[in-house]
Amino acid sequence: MVWGGISVQGKTDLHLFRNGTLTAVRYRDEILDPVVRPYAGAIGPEFILMDDNARPHRARVVDQYLEEESIERMEWPARSPDVNPIEHVWDMIGRAVHARVNPPRTLEQLGQALQQEWYQISQQTIRNLICSMRRRCRAVIQARGGHTRY
Repeated sequence: MVWGGISVQGKTDLHLFRNGTLTAVRYRDEILDPVVRPYAGAIGPEFILMDDNARPHRARVVDQYLEEESIERMEWPARSPDVNPIEHVWDMIGRAVHARVNPPRTLEQLGQALQQEWYQISQQTIRNLICSMRRRCRAVIQARGGHTRY
């Protein structure tokens, strides 16, 4: 399991979750507090956290933390099509790792490959994905939640 954050202005380091599964407490303690909170502070009042409806993201402990820290979160309907720009980033990284001449054979090698590919994604690519959000949301609405080209 990995986590990374993107914005028009930059991206976070890639976080690899080792030893166990992602829980709400781990999400709060390993991502929200040490990464998202300072990143949100650097961006300023226009910062909005866009996560998904994964169970650890929607737990009460996470909601409480975000409220205490005054971090605004973008709300998503429970069964919404996933138009989050970072999904395209994950797809690019997955394809790049898969296309390697010497693919990773161990979890350690996979972690290193993911880190390398994460840092290869240009900020312009990320900016383009984020700036396409309005078009993507419009396309989902026009398709009434059905398939879109995104």
